Amino acid sequence: MPDFFLLDLQTSTILILVVTAFVAGCARGFSGFGGALIFVPVASSLVGAKLAVPLLLLVDLVLTPGLIPRAWRNADRSNVSVMALGAVIGVPAGTYLLIHVDGVAIRWAIVAIVFGLLALLMSGWRYHGRPHASLTAAVGMTSGLFSGAAQVGGPPVVAYWLGGAIQPLTVRANIVLYFAISSVLSVTSYLIAGLLTWETVGLSLTIGPTFALGLYIGSHLFSRANEATFRRICYGLIATAAIVGLPALDGVLR
Repeated sequence: MPDFFLLDLQTSTILILVVTAFVAGCARGFSGFGGALIFVPVASSLVGAKLAVPLLLLVDLVLTPGLIPRAWRNADRSNVSVMALGAVIGVPAGTYLLIHVDGVAIRWAIVAIVFGLLALLMSGWRYHGRPHASLTAAVGMTSGLFSGAAQVGGPPVVAYWLGGAIQPLTVRANIVLYFAISSVLSVTSYLIAGLLTWETVGLSLTIGPTFALGLYIGSHLFSRANEATFRRICYGLIATAAIVGLPALDGVLR
């Protein structure tokens, strides 16, 4: 019987991870994005990127199965397939970076990616052209690279599909179906690379319930709160998480 709790973490570290997971879940449940952008920088600063990134993947993966049947019916499956082909290249490349790049360097890279994607989200920019195969595959490869390295592959896909000449129902279905495929690619890549360990599973069981609670609360707040205001709050939380995750602040905050 494997020992799920081989990690020697302080109670304060686990508490911060639990609280961060809850906040990330709230953001994800309400706005559909931001969970990884909030969780990964903070968790990486506490337990390292090689544990924090696959940890979020495991926790987030439980959201996918129930959404797939409806997404399959409504999605533009050929368009999703082309983007997924790009991710087939991007995810292993990102996983390679996660494994082989120095831990502090990958943390700096994660923070830089998060700030860049946050700027993209806040700018309101959307791609307004018609999707074509080469660009779709390129976006999938970029998203896959970000997902493999840090599980923050959402904003490029959202910005690309949300502004195109596609019905909103199809856009949402495309996103759900694509990230279901991307998650499978990430799990496969992480398993091959040895990043998914019993320690990761054990820690996911610890933070998973609070992430799920955050998702539930966030999804219910969506029907009651002003979306623009809450999105601004999400942006602030993401920026705060990226700042807290800066390696330069290790001696101050940790």
